[in-house]
Amino acid sequence: MNFREPQALLVTLFSLSAIALVCASPGAAGAGSLDGKDVFAKRCSGCHGTDASKEGPRLRGVIGRRAGTVPGFQYSDALRNSGIVWNEDLVNKWLESTEGLVKDNDMEFHVSNPDERAAVIGYLKSLTN
Repeated sequence: MNFREPQALLVTLFSLSAIALVCASPGAAGAGSLDGKDVFAKRCSGCHGTDASKEGPRLRGVIGRRAGTVPGFQYSDALRNSGIVWNEDLVNKWLESTEGLVKDNDMEFHVSNPDERAAVIGYLKSLTN
């Protein structure tokens, strides 16, 4: 390509600008493009509420909370006795593989997509007082 010709330079610059816009758009792939509240609603809210327990315990304030301690929720012995205090790394490991983190727990669900896990963790972190 001959950049001494103004048209060739303009076409190249336009193409690079278009690529940059597509990569920066809200629909582009990556954790930054996922809304944690939306991912939580789609993936987690069937069993968990933010302020009320359902099939799973309420999750507001989970970051920094000791596992198995929401009053009135019936946890597995394994989780209640795990000694875990939830932080971002442990929640990520939990969502990736609950059995990999705590054997014999009662949660069978996992989130295999790391971008979705990051979005949910960001949302849960925003709910922490």
